[in-house]
Amino acid sequence: MSKTKFRGIEIRRLESSKGGMVEFFTAQASHETMLVQIPPNTIDDLFVHKTHTDQLLVVKGHFVLATLLDKQYQYIPLSEDHSVVVTIPPGVLHGAINLSSEPCVLVNAVLRHKPPQPRDYIPHKRPFPYDLEAAQAALKNLEITNQVKNYGATPV
Repeated sequence: MSKTKFRGIEIRRLESSKGGMVEFFTAQASHETMLVQIPPNTIDDLFVHKTHTDQLLVVKGHFVLATLLDKQYQYIPLSEDHSVVVTIPPGVLHGAINLSSEPCVLVNAVLRHKPPQPRDYIPHKRPFPYDLEAAQAALKNLEITNQVKNYGATPV
């Protein structure tokens, strides 16, 4: 299983096995599993959870996860074509950007550390605007990487 860690946020490839034509992916252990839909053309405010860890997996569409750490946004592209789980620990500001005309559906396998609190779900205004060009570029780079990996295409 390949894994990348960035300031507490972990990105890891899902393990899978094939049975005939079917591919089985390892489920994520959790206390609660939510199905989340990010509407098309969404530029969300930030959230910070104190009581749980998010484990996100896109199952339909794509979006960019924006995290704010040390007064800088990090843009993490996530897509149904790239089977990774992003783990966001408590205390990390994060939001969603879906610039697509299609909704994005993801599974959040929540790890609870304490009982949920209403303040965990109150949006926070962005202290400065997202760089939407950087977010779009991150998603485009992911698409190019997938094309190269899946089809042997040459990056442009």
